[in-house]
Amino acid sequence: MAHQSRKALPQLAGGLFLTDGGIETTLIFREGFELSYFAAFDLLKHDAGTEALRRYFRAYAAIAREHGVGIILESATWRANPDWGVKIGYVAEALAEMNRKAIELLQSIREEFQSDQTPVVISGCLGPRDDGYNPKAWMSPEEAQRYHGAQVAVFREAGVDMVSAITMTYPEEAIGITRTAHAVGLPAAISFTVETDGRLPNGQTLKEAIEQVDRAADRGPAYYMINCAHPTHFDGVLTTGETWVSRIRGLRANASTKSHAELNEATTLDAGDPQQLGEDYRRLTRQLPHLSVLGGCCGTDERHIDAIFRACLA
Repeated sequence: MAHQSRKALPQLAGGLFLTDGGIETTLIFREGFELSYFAAFDLLKHDAGTEALRRYFRAYAAIAREHGVGIILESATWRANPDWGVKIGYVAEALAEMNRKAIELLQSIREEFQSDQTPVVISGCLGPRDDGYNPKAWMSPEEAQRYHGAQVAVFREAGVDMVSAITMTYPEEAIGITRTAHAVGLPAAISFTVETDGRLPNGQTLKEAIEQVDRAADRGPAYYMINCAHPTHFDGVLTTGETWVSRIRGLRANASTKSHAELNEATTLDAGDPQQLGEDYRRLTRQLPHLSVLGGCCGTDERHIDAIFRACLA
């Protein structure tokens, strides 16, 4: 049965919601797992990996409970789409099963942590078909809708409250995902990534991309986010007070100030400064009071998310 959040997302009703940090960088650099193509979902094939993911999500749920805020549990399925799945050896049926397992894991976390003070939203996470930093092939909205449709359908059957498309690099894919989510009655959040100049990898401004998706996708997504970039890469473009800025409700920033190209070449983890990142988020939430979903991306872990909420709730 669908959770009540599917009809009215509580993160849009006021108050802050926490979400997790950099799941892949945490599992690789802190937990010592080898993740082919950054595919965290592949850990669900064995008990040790499943328990590692359970510990990971429980840590963030505990932080949410400590601070008395809600949490959005984002499934470990960023790479669980057909192109990336086949590279790891998954045929369609096996890939669907892994998507289901990822949602079932989050449902068990919700049963443990849900309360009036800590509402829990389960989001099915979609990643880009191509590279998340430098895509070589772009889909039309119609192609993207067909491509992502199977994964979204599995999420709906598994009982998610919403879907989130993370690290989107161009608007056409985001349009297709929004349309396929609408087709099965799910709200969608679209998270764009930007380069150090605040523009998408395709060269568009955030304003252009958000307005294009809102025009092309009926009703548009429930909200937008920015991820996989440091606040210093995008804070300068969020000061206009225009309508498109108010559509951005979530941030999942990197710990590092490095560019995507530099991160791609890095062999060690740049965890940045959790306290400074917390202050960056505090400044942005004061500047943009409509922000309600706060988490992290590459290099961040529970230390960063705890620092963010200590700063923003002070």
